[in-house]
This record gives sequence, C-alpha cells and structure tokens, in this order.
Amino acid sequence: MTLEQAKEKLAKYGQEHVLKYYEELSETEKQTLLDQIEATDMSILEACKHKGDLAKKGVITPLAAMQLNEIEANRDSFTETGLAAIRAGKVGAVLLAGGMGTRLGSDDPKGMYNVGLTRELYIFECLINNLMDVVRQADTWIHLFVMTSDKNHESTTRFLQEKKFFGYQPEYVHFFKQEMAAATNYEGKIYLEEKGKLSTSPNGNGGWFVSMKNSGLLDVVHRAGIEWLNVFAVDNVLQRIADPCFVGATIQKECVVGAKVVRKNAPDEKVGVICLEDGRPSIVEYYELTDELMNARDENGDPAYYFGVILNYLFKVSDLEKLAAGNMPLHIVEKKIPCLDEQGDPIKPEEPNGYKFENLVLDMIHQMDSCLPFEVVRNKEFAPIKNKTGVDSVESARALLQENGVVL
Repeated sequence: MTLEQAKEKLAKYGQEHVLKYYEELSETEKQTLLDQIEATDMSILEACKHKGDLAKKGVITPLAAMQLNEIEANRDSFTETGLAAIRAGKVGAVLLAGGMGTRLGSDDPKGMYNVGLTRELYIFECLINNLMDVVRQADTWIHLFVMTSDKNHESTTRFLQEKKFFGYQPEYVHFFKQEMAAATNYEGKIYLEEKGKLSTSPNGNGGWFVSMKNSGLLDVVHRAGIEWLNVFAVDNVLQRIADPCFVGATIQKECVVGAKVVRKNAPDEKVGVICLEDGRPSIVEYYELTDELMNARDENGDPAYYFGVILNYLFKVSDLEKLAAGNMPLHIVEKKIPCLDEQGDPIKPEEPNGYKFENLVLDMIHQMDSCLPFEVVRNKEFAPIKNKTGVDSVESARALLQENGVVL
C-alpha cells in the first residue's frame, strides 16, 4: 500500500490521525505502518455508533443435553462411528493457543507453562498427550492446527519444535496466526501503540476459522478430506480431543455442531450455558444470566440452564465455510488499552479507556442450524487454568490431573 492509498483509506473511515508521526519514522517503520493500515478492517469501527444494539439477546429457552446415562448406553455405537470418521481422515483438531501466561506469573505463552511438580509437564504436553490417546486408539494421525498470536507465534513454534512436538508427527502440525482488530477510544478513533504502530488486539475466540481460512490452511483441510474440526482452548489440561464417542454422537444425531458441556457446580458458576435463542442453538454468558434464568426448572424439576460449555466444540467444515462467507456478529468490549497520549508518550491506563472488537465462538454456535450438547464427567475432562491459585487455577488443575492418574 502506498502513502496515498493509505490516506484515502483512512479518510474514508475518519482515521487520518494515525499518520500523525509518519514523517518521524524510518523507511522500514513507514512501510510497516502502511502494511498494518492495509491489513486492518476499519469497517467494524462504525459499530461504535450503535454499540447498544449489538448485545441484545433474543428469547432464551432450554436446549436439552445428551446426558451421561444416554451416552453410556450408546458408547460402543458412538465410538465405532467416531473411529470410522477419524480413520477416514475426516476429523481435524484446532488448538486456540494465542494467549499469554501473564495471569500465571509467566511472560511465556500459556501453553508453555509447566504444571509439573517432580518433572517438567507443560500445558501443551498435556494436550498433545490427550490427543495421542486417540491417535493410538484409531491407529492414525490427526491433523492438528495451532492458532497463535502476534505476541506468541515465534516462541510457541520454537518451543514445540525444540520439544519435538512431544512425540507428535510434525507433518500433521500446522500453525496459523490469529488476526488482529484495531483498538479505539470511545469515539471510535484508533489508538497508536507506538508512533509507527496501530494499537490492536486479537479478534476474539470466534475469529479462529476466518484466521485459519485467511492463512491458507483450508487447502490442507480440503486436501486431507477433513469434514469436522474439533476446536478447543489451550487452558483445559484434561479435555479429550477428537474424542471418538463425541464425534460419533454428533454424526449419528445429524447435528452440524457438538458442544462438550459439564453440569454446573453452582447456579452462578462463571461458565456460559447452552440454550436456544429464538429457537436456534446459543450460549448465554454467565454475566448475562438473570436470576430468573438461573433458577428456572425444566419439566423434570431439574435446573433448565444446567450445562456449562467448556470451549470444546466439533464443527462441520461445510457449515463453517458458509458462516465465513457472511458476517459474524461483533462484540465491543471496554478495555484498558496501552497507547500514546496527545504528546506522543506511551501510557498504560489503570482504568478502561476504549474499545476492543471481537467475534465470539458463541455466535458461531448461534449461526448453526443444530447443536448437540454432550455431557462429560466434570472431574475427568474439565481442569481449566485461569489463575495461579484458587478457583480454576494451576493448583486445582494439578489436583485433578493427579486424580486422573497423571504423574506430576
């Protein structure tokens, strides 16, 4: 992109101020800034003007989950169907690993955190070990797509290469970077992080498929004949990935997405709950749950919104491609955004000072025609690591790993 083209694009969206320090930059810095301007989707900035309309929910009603007793009764059949799909190369896995271990007291990517006590045992290693269980069961390798971010791409790829992918076949591991979205002040003006750099943040956990598509990895998906992608978060060290029973149940029930869920441990637990919204599958985040929804009961007298999602979903690729051809709903989140002040000095605000723009995976669910909520045993498949100590922490995950026979 030339300077004139950049000026034209910026004028269209009222963002001319980002070139304020252009003449102070080196030739390399100038080109980097122009490239960033070219790559940034500025059409989303208009959303600031009607922010209040974006978060409106439709009519929420319960969506019944497939519970443990039904799963056990059909386990052999579901597993056989799932293994057949895996052996035919129809199932791939997508690891969302763009985050850093900051809240764990680490400057490294979260997946590099060592949860071992008497030996090294990294979060990445736990997840790959879990996937290897299925590789051995099916006697075939599964393509693993790893989403990184601008902040951790180099360190993540270097770490996994140094560790020889913890025994995983390297040609079945593919990396791609999560795309970034501009961060703005409350008037929708893009902040500068440096004189030659726009302030940006990752485009949310719902941006994974578009980021994967734009990186060219759908060529691998099509070439390998992958029809299903199991997307999962980096921070749950117990989750089962490409789980044949889960895959088979989703296929047999003819759903286009499956969602692993656990029974909530309290009505106000901080997990999103699976539901219907205006008759379509959806997720209500914990902070959106009203007292009425929290205390609602189904026809059996059980809590109606009882099953929390754990960010482990199985999507049908053909439906993801239809989704990517349209527009994903946008979420505008108030955040503390490091930026330059009026004098061009860097500041780290202590209070929120603007907006970040995100797509969320819950919206991907809502745009699908059908969803199978699939219950898993909490203590066997849900050990999230959000904090260093306390609830959903390194401590609690270690205890659950040991409970499941993992030597730390």
